[in-house]
Amino acid sequence: MQDSGTMKTTLEIINEMQAKGVIGKYAIGGAVGATFYLEPAATLDVDIFVVLPNRIGSSLVTLTPIYDYLTGRGCRTEGEHIMVGTWPVQFLPASDALEKEALDDAVPTEVDGVKTWVMTAEHLVAIALRTGRAKDHARILQFLENAAVNRNILQDILVRHKLVPRWEQFQSKYLEI
Repeated sequence: MQDSGTMKTTLEIINEMQAKGVIGKYAIGGAVGATFYLEPAATLDVDIFVVLPNRIGSSLVTLTPIYDYLTGRGCRTEGEHIMVGTWPVQFLPASDALEKEALDDAVPTEVDGVKTWVMTAEHLVAIALRTGRAKDHARILQFLENAAVNRNILQDILVRHKLVPRWEQFQSKYLEI
């Protein structure tokens, strides 16, 4: 994973975007979000889940204002990422109830003196479970092995978002229960 010192500039730019109304509430998710609870892992990018401001007269979700703002500041795109500071960032609009709840419940924290928000460990696990890739399952196991999740809170989230069947499959495949 990249040095957290380089994350400072990235977060300052993202906070500036939020202050200017380009994005609404945001939270760090994915592997970088997990590093706030676990040992750092190799990752290539930062997943930033965002609420996009409502555009009058349109129900279409577009990331164009984010890309326009950042490219106007000299940031460049690389595939589905945009380089913000030295970090490739993927902006992901909160698209369902689980992701919106994860943003609402995000934990305020600081990185090198810069205020930011990170999804709770339980929401990171629930989203990883729903996504279901091998690397997501490995991350869930890390959370469990490090006792980094509150199982009661996680269970409530899984019930609320109808992920209990996936959780049961995960447990039967990876945990001795």
